[in-house]
Amino acid sequence: MSPHRVVLNNGITVIMVENPTADIMTARFFIKAGTRCEPPHLFGLSHLLAAVMTKGTGNLSSMDIAERVESVGASVGAETSNDYFLFSLKTVSVDFQDILTLGAELLRSPALPEAEVELEKRLTLQAIRSQKEQPFAIAFSQLREAMYRDHPYALSTLGVESTVAGLTRLDLEKFHRTYFRPDNLVISLVGCWPLDDAIAALEAAFGDWQAPPLPIPKVDLPRLTPQPTVRKTSQDSQQSIVMLGYLAPSVLLKNGDGVPPEYAALKLLNTYLGNGLSSRLFVELREKRGLAYDVSAFYPTRLDKSQFVVYMGTAPQNTAIAIEGLRVEVERLTALYLHNDELQTAKNKLLGQYALGKQTNSQIAQILGWYETLGLGVEFDEMFPEAIAQVTAEDARRVASRYFTDPYISLVGPAAALNSAIPSPVS
Repeated sequence: MSPHRVVLNNGITVIMVENPTADIMTARFFIKAGTRCEPPHLFGLSHLLAAVMTKGTGNLSSMDIAERVESVGASVGAETSNDYFLFSLKTVSVDFQDILTLGAELLRSPALPEAEVELEKRLTLQAIRSQKEQPFAIAFSQLREAMYRDHPYALSTLGVESTVAGLTRLDLEKFHRTYFRPDNLVISLVGCWPLDDAIAALEAAFGDWQAPPLPIPKVDLPRLTPQPTVRKTSQDSQQSIVMLGYLAPSVLLKNGDGVPPEYAALKLLNTYLGNGLSSRLFVELREKRGLAYDVSAFYPTRLDKSQFVVYMGTAPQNTAIAIEGLRVEVERLTALYLHNDELQTAKNKLLGQYALGKQTNSQIAQILGWYETLGLGVEFDEMFPEAIAQVTAEDARRVASRYFTDPYISLVGPAAALNSAIPSPVS
């Protein structure tokens, strides 16, 4: 099931994998425009667009669309992320042509009904307010804001109340007109149709779509330099949330193709520290010391600078110990080499989970389209496991030494516990 890459005459990049083992067709449509393309006064714009994308076209109402999709058991949806906008569909093969035609109409000419825009705005504002009551969401939000400041990565994809409240249908229409164009689109298609038939169907649905003469706007984002701070939010809760964050490299190489060695090493360290019940943080801080209700780590793949985060939920009286415990576990990696068995176990776990994440047509379409959209190419799917296998203990220590210096610290919990843990003024 090797992927085929085709560029249509109008600039659409198509990634196609033929999988005859299931009578399912899955398509992912990646627009290269996520929240990183939103101007500061319009944060939340692409999320709102995704919410109303399937609510109507010039010819079809939201009810018409729902009936047409549900009558054949298909699915159609839209969502946004930091680095791309995603429209997706899935159906049995006999209905693929009809659902693809519908999907093309939604993607190219959404009606964006005024009433639906206002309804989704209210729902988004409720979701933003709900996040402000959740300790983990609060801690992550203030950590993100401290690390990214004026960069769009500083905010949730939902946006913020002040900008979402002011969004209009015209804002959505302008964003759509600017970025939804064939030369800014990657289609990732996996299913049982032969390659030539699938390409012909895509040509029928999208072949007459032409890119406008204006170039795609370049995104000018602020340069990020580490300025570690402490952020605290008091909350009358039964636990404290402790987060430590470090600015970390993008998935892109500055020069040339391939997997950035530092990215591969940090992916491995993320697995070693925080992936599962056998991870270092879980064993040392929860099982042996009984500190954590919840403890883990994450290092998302990003076009711009990413973040390496370790976190813990703990009893308020353990807040200071939790900060120290997380720092000790992260910073020991800057001085010590992982043992061979630790290194190999982390590789086996990461590569095993990576392979298990590509079992369905939807999973394959997602990962191949994502890599192509980020500019990595579908070859990244083969290069990534090879890069992980080549990480050495010295690589891991060297990369840890470079990035795991002073952390950004984010705390949420009872005021007495936070002030006892870090009495200095917050910044």
